[in-house]
Amino acid sequence: MISPAIRNALAGLGALLLGLGIGRFGYTPLMPVLIEQGWLSVGDAGYLGATNLFGYVLGSLLAATLARQIPVPLLTRISMVTVAISLVACALPWGFIWFAPWRFLAGFTGGLLMVGAIPLVLSRAPLNQRGRANGIIFTGVGSGIIVSGALVPALAGFGPSAIWAGMGLLALLIAALTWKQWDGDAALPPPPAEAAPARVFTLPIALLLAAYTIDSAGFIPHTVFLADYVARGLERGVAAGGLTWVLFGIGALCGPLLVGFAAEWFGFYRSIIGVLAIKSAAIAIPLMSQHPVALGISAVTVGAMTPGISALASGRVAELVGFGAHRKVWGWLTAGFAGASAGVGYFFSWLFDQTHSYNLLFALGASGIFIAMLLTIFVRKPS
Repeated sequence: MISPAIRNALAGLGALLLGLGIGRFGYTPLMPVLIEQGWLSVGDAGYLGATNLFGYVLGSLLAATLARQIPVPLLTRISMVTVAISLVACALPWGFIWFAPWRFLAGFTGGLLMVGAIPLVLSRAPLNQRGRANGIIFTGVGSGIIVSGALVPALAGFGPSAIWAGMGLLALLIAALTWKQWDGDAALPPPPAEAAPARVFTLPIALLLAAYTIDSAGFIPHTVFLADYVARGLERGVAAGGLTWVLFGIGALCGPLLVGFAAEWFGFYRSIIGVLAIKSAAIAIPLMSQHPVALGISAVTVGAMTPGISALASGRVAELVGFGAHRKVWGWLTAGFAGASAGVGYFFSWLFDQTHSYNLLFALGASGIFIAMLLTIFVRKPS
């Protein structure tokens, strides 16, 4: 029988699978299909991805405020259903003006799920099981990426409408399966109270915030342009682009658990530095080789490090400020990352529209991650 703690963690997995894995990242393998079918231009496709990121920014920033007005379980359910509806709405081929508000809404509710639902799940977990729960929750991103990466090529022959509708129906199913679990406040005894430190915004937190925000520069090329790069840039087709995205998802599925073990062995401080160094090198691989194996290694590695960094940053925040201030500081980091992602996303979309150079995007992404790694070296807990 599954314990209440694991059931709560699986509900969190479902929230990220729906809100980020499908609702947000499901767009990446779909982008070349939309372009080839004439639903969107190259420029509009990039801007639509950035619009989703902008919604994620606002959702992350407003999550704490909305959680004070609306019970978090209810807010979570509303968000999950809204993501599903937005996906189904995009099955109508009415152009960028129609898609933009729905993709914004999907991003907005994804931000609510990340900042609102995930701390709720962690707060229900016993103190000695929070690391395990954190790892389970963040595998939801990779699970959604794998599902969407497999779903898009499978339904591509039926056109974009079938893909959008398929993702929307899957999202509704996930919402239904986790529906009752969000009322599970009484399933676990309340965790011991942890006092927040008097001063939360310290230099280590500021540096961690800066590093996590800059990490978004490396986040964009692979999560927005990688599948399109393989499918259209290298002229290998939608199926090859979808496979590359599935490999990215496999990495994202394994990453949180792997970095969790790394954190146990080496600590969060050393693990973040090492993971960022590996991620920077992996993003630069397409600059050196376009061989399918090399690109597969790049996809799996960056996929693993992307949610892995989030899991490590969340754990590092808990080390620096304690669980009492975790939601507040984690909200800062999530909003900073999302805000920078939106800005970098719009900039990279414009840059690609002007240059049509994938290599430029990969070079900028790798450079940004390297700078973030340098910053994390100084993120030490004050004595």
